[in-house]
Amino acid sequence: MLFQRLFSAGWLIACLAFAAIAWGYHAPFSYEPVGPRAFPLLMLGLMAVALAWQLLRPVPLRQAADEPPLDRAALLKVAGCIGLLLVYAGLFEPLGFIASSWLLGAAMARLYGGRWRAALSCSALLSVGLYLLFDKALDVPLPLGILGFLEI
Repeated sequence: MLFQRLFSAGWLIACLAFAAIAWGYHAPFSYEPVGPRAFPLLMLGLMAVALAWQLLRPVPLRQAADEPPLDRAALLKVAGCIGLLLVYAGLFEPLGFIASSWLLGAAMARLYGGRWRAALSCSALLSVGLYLLFDKALDVPLPLGILGFLEI
């Protein structure tokens, strides 16, 4: 548990340093109305909140092992995640954000033991919701790919 807290503290300091660097960034041009620094600041903020929780959370009274074993099953899941992310990167433009994110989300959920119905429905809701957030609310254009006929 001590090593997790030290790791969290180090990454929290790094997040704050990166946020200070990103705060002063101003691009001479921008395609998005929120500018190029909004996304890194949002991600760094979310990461900092999670790291602060990891750092300050109370120690459970009863704990099994601090770290899960790095056995064959865990390594296969890591390799599966890397493979899925590579496929996602390759399918992002041809299929578009919604379809490729839906497939990635469902495959990731299944990889970690999710049921088919929950995996498909939750990843569909997440991919459509994220598309609407970025494309409509934040005005960050994302490819529609095979769903291009839906564009207004």
